[in-house]
Amino acid sequence: MLTVREIMKHNLVTLPYGSSVVVAAKTMRERKVGSILIRIDKRIVGIVTEPDIVREVVGAERTAESISVEDIMSFPIIAIEERSPLTDAADMMERHGTRHLAVTKSGEIVGMLSVRDLLRPVSIDEF
Repeated sequence: MLTVREIMKHNLVTLPYGSSVVVAAKTMRERKVGSILIRIDKRIVGIVTEPDIVREVVGAERTAESISVEDIMSFPIIAIEERSPLTDAADMMERHGTRHLAVTKSGEIVGMLSVRDLLRPVSIDEF
């Protein structure tokens, strides 16, 4: 059975609290990610995702330059332990209505898992 650790993304993309939504969107494009963790100093306090930007900024016809990430970020972050099976991650995403999970090891965020990661081709026996 595959675990979260085996398919999670190790590169954490973060921005400081107070960054503009435009900076977040540009960073997502440049880093080819669908979410960014928001931090105050070294502490992760929230997450901004592509759907957050679409719904809360574009869909609401707000001006992106004047909106800070903390205005649209989700918090607290939903997290899963890295040793958990993928089925637990899928269940957790479904239960919380989210497409992204922070992955933790001993309580510290060490990676990210998205619904796209779960769609990687795996055999039925491995899942």
